[in-house]
Amino acid sequence: MAVVAGGHVGDVRTEQRGDVAWITLDRPDRMNAYDQAMAEEMIAAVRDAADAGVIVITGTGRAFCAGGYLANLAEADAAELRGMFYGSLRLLEEIRLSPRPVIAAVNGAAAGGGNELVVACDLAVAARSATFGQTGPKVGSAPVLGGTNLLAVQIGEKRAKEVSFLCRRYDAERAHELGWVNEVVDDDELEAAVTRMADELLAMSPRYLEIAKISSNLWWNSARDGYVSGLGMLVQAIGSDDMLEGARAFMEKRRPRWPGRSGAEG
Repeated sequence: MAVVAGGHVGDVRTEQRGDVAWITLDRPDRMNAYDQAMAEEMIAAVRDAADAGVIVITGTGRAFCAGGYLANLAEADAAELRGMFYGSLRLLEEIRLSPRPVIAAVNGAAAGGGNELVVACDLAVAARSATFGQTGPKVGSAPVLGGTNLLAVQIGEKRAKEVSFLCRRYDAERAHELGWVNEVVDDDELEAAVTRMADELLAMSPRYLEIAKISSNLWWNSARDGYVSGLGMLVQAIGSDDMLEGARAFMEKRRPRWPGRSGAEG
């Protein structure tokens, strides 16, 4: 399909390819991790794409999205972090409440909030080199916006706890086996595969696709109280010793020395 319209606002690029809106996260220097301002751009991009037939979210460079920008955690600006945390929830709700199907075109690493972004999307196609996983307890946070709750519906409770607690990485094939993503393709076939899926969706009734999508939000809606209470706990923990140590250790590429944990190594 030809690109008929597009734009680039800050760290997010948008392209209208026929009836498909492509939203590209464009901060490859930090693996497309988002701060409060970038979260707001993403929210606006999804909202503005509601007139398209299908919405696609993807990333630039070697990552899909690394979630929230961890340098912000290390600096612990309470107001900015609160805005980023609640901006994350509003972004995922924008995806869930959009009348259009949203496809995650996972071009690379989907980590932390970036993995939760995949979980929130209606469908997901992954490049073979893509990886998935949560980072929360490893860096002084917790995946309360999908990793600890909605992911369990998609891959099972015990497996979702493994993902959230142990912060392991899973390759695209394993993610497909678990039901995390719908399809895995060679890296150079990702765009074509997503376009084929979008074309299938465009052949359907938009009215009844919207009904099917909103109806499928049962588990998302049921878990919403958990998202809000989890965010409240994260906000209360802003500036905590564990949060600061986890973020600083990540930025300094060393093992965390958790407060009160005897025998922790540097």
